[in-house]
Amino acid sequence: MFAVVYRWRLRPGSEERFRDGWERVTRAISAGCGSHGSRLHRADDGTWVAYARWPDAATRERCTFDEPEGERLMAESVVERFPELTLELVSHLLAEPPTTG
Repeated sequence: MFAVVYRWRLRPGSEERFRDGWERVTRAISAGCGSHGSRLHRADDGTWVAYARWPDAATRERCTFDEPEGERLMAESVVERFPELTLELVSHLLAEPPTTG
């Protein structure tokens, strides 16, 4: 398993546009590239953080997708983009909580 952490500082008032763009881009990447999806978080310091999972680094490197509207929404919302952090899985104890339906 391979993961990438992304982090941004957003323009005030653009949070929903960014989230919409991020969801569009994530869906396109998952459908077209074989990623295992991503999670988006708002951090207590005001930045936004996403954690994306991939089968391996090579799958991510080969990824190409077409979601110009999502990319535009994200780009227009970002004031500052921090360097990506790539992670190699060493141990996995994260579990999904049960869903109620």
